[in-house]
Amino acid sequence: SEIDLDGGIDQDIFDINEALGLNLFEGDIKLDGMQERNSIIGDKYRWPHIVPYVLEESLEMNAKGLILKAFEQYRLKTCIDFKPWEGEENYISVFKGSGCWSSVGNRQQGLQQLSIGANCDRIGTIQHEFLHALGFWHEQSRSDRDDYVSIVWDRIQSGKEHNFNKYDDKTSDFLNVPYDYTSVMHYSKTAFRNGTEPTIVTNIPDFIDVIGQRMDFSDYDLQKLNKLYNCSSSLSFMDTCSFELENICGMIQSSDDNSDWQRLSQVFAGPHTDHTNMGECEGSGYFMHFNTSAVGEGSTALLESRILYPQRGFQCLQFYLYNSGHESDQLYVWVREYTADHPNGTLRLIEEIRGSPVDYWQLHHVSLNVTSKFRVVFQGVRGIGLSDGGLSIDDINLSETQCPHHTWHIRNFTHLLNTSPAGRTGKIYSPPFYSSEGYAFQVGLYINGTEDSPFNLAIYLHLISGANDDRLQWPCAWLQGTMILLDQHPDIRQRMSNQRSVTTDPLQQPIPGSTSNYTWDRPDKVGSTAYFPNGTAFKRGPGSGTNAFLTHQRLRSRDFIKEDGVFILLTIEGMNTLMAAVVVCNTINTHYRCPDNPCENDGICIIVDRAPECRCPAGDNWWYMGEKCERKGSTQENTVIAVSSTITVFVVMLIVTITSIVCLKRKYSQRMENRENMVLEE
Repeated sequence: SEIDLDGGIDQDIFDINEALGLNLFEGDIKLDGMQERNSIIGDKYRWPHIVPYVLEESLEMNAKGLILKAFEQYRLKTCIDFKPWEGEENYISVFKGSGCWSSVGNRQQGLQQLSIGANCDRIGTIQHEFLHALGFWHEQSRSDRDDYVSIVWDRIQSGKEHNFNKYDDKTSDFLNVPYDYTSVMHYSKTAFRNGTEPTIVTNIPDFIDVIGQRMDFSDYDLQKLNKLYNCSSSLSFMDTCSFELENICGMIQSSDDNSDWQRLSQVFAGPHTDHTNMGECEGSGYFMHFNTSAVGEGSTALLESRILYPQRGFQCLQFYLYNSGHESDQLYVWVREYTADHPNGTLRLIEEIRGSPVDYWQLHHVSLNVTSKFRVVFQGVRGIGLSDGGLSIDDINLSETQCPHHTWHIRNFTHLLNTSPAGRTGKIYSPPFYSSEGYAFQVGLYINGTEDSPFNLAIYLHLISGANDDRLQWPCAWLQGTMILLDQHPDIRQRMSNQRSVTTDPLQQPIPGSTSNYTWDRPDKVGSTAYFPNGTAFKRGPGSGTNAFLTHQRLRSRDFIKEDGVFILLTIEGMNTLMAAVVVCNTINTHYRCPDNPCENDGICIIVDRAPECRCPAGDNWWYMGEKCERKGSTQENTVIAVSSTITVFVVMLIVTITSIVCLKRKYSQRMENRENMVLEE
């Protein structure tokens, strides 16, 4: 059996809110009483580059994990960061309300709500709502929209026409960025329709099924956000290289080897094209190649990146490898780390990659944990057997993000699309994957959709019987599995991958109301018999996912299919580990501002345990204190107090010492006098 996260219906933000009877501006925007359309033009409605937030307890666990993943996309592609609220004046409170909605811009009102309600837990939806909060309206309300789309007014629900208003460039700034059919902020063609026909028709027909995507930021979304917030670089991105330029991205050939990597566009034994362009662009399409057929056994070639400066202490290196040499040829990934003790750098081995030659590009992820400045080093080593080609690398990306845990490469994908029937007979399964806790999982993919929803990719996550089941806790509790269909664009910042996440609620039931079984219980108990390709039998538990993962039109709109293959990346994280990233001060256990602020000197008043408390401002060498922040302290005052205290203590100790000496002297003198009297008497 399978459970659909969306109830088997592909619902956009506006469909969800409409079904709930919400009457929000443009479908998902909350306006306060004084807000006008032009009210976000101005710096005072910008957030700081680090946005404070609170994840309220009302949020579903799956939504909490996805919000943190959305923040990672902001960090990877922009200079906007997010931090748990620690008493800042304005912050975003993310909660499970009715539907998916947000205000636009920083409303300067302290707590600002953003709702991620039921069925809103998709990363594109979360990015959409946070873009509203950061200051963006919908794409199709631009002043120039009639040049690009046509609004069919008689197909719009009565009373909803105002949601399609457009605004002149004095009240809505599109930052000199072209109109964007692919924006995550664009309405879909079916928004607010009164029948089955589209309400928005694109003037370029090819884009009719593109508008309304909720996969990821588009290039123009990022351009506008980075312009609005004056971003010159993103936070967690480090480097990318597709070797299209002769300077090979500043990489260098090491002097510590006896061979070199070459920049080529094809090799007779393979690869016949690069991975970036797949030979489709004449005069371009290069990769780096170490020719193991032309050198002796044990020969090495080192290719080193430019010097990089880490900020977070963990990185993910991603690249494509093509092996046309011998199975004994090896690729080693090193880091050369520079420290005060080793200014010339020391090499540390990270991973060794070997395998039989294949006639296609293979995707690799390598986790790094570097904290000092460093270079990434690719070392090719010639093996002992006969080689006709060598080792090739292309489309390198390095970012300060976590690597996915597992990779499923599905080859001959076009053939599967053309021949697989809709329904269960057209469903294929990944190899088994294990979580770090020891649970075994499998991803199921309907190539041509389910019988109820054909022409979509449908995807489900299953628990399967594994080697560790006897020592594991059942039902499996609070693991979040994220399944990503990789957009294979060469630059990680421009990818629009599609993903869905599933969280293993230990009390979830395959059939609502059933009390006999749980979805994530031991597969031997709740699963059905299945077989691996080698004939080995195992048990596969119920699946959880969506039958509306991605339409075939969107599948062909990006670089999801490349070299006639797709990659599905799987990450399985414990929610306890994931939520450890959200650190909120224990003393701030409620997050509401006081109706009246009794705090002095710009202190902030919040309600804690139903009573008002002041959070006092502080600087590098000064701070306010007291119940109402009425007293100011400083480093200088503390120094004076410390010195005064030291002098006082010294004086007191000196007096005590002198007094002790005088007393002892008197006592000694009296003893001597008494002794003399005794002698005289004798």
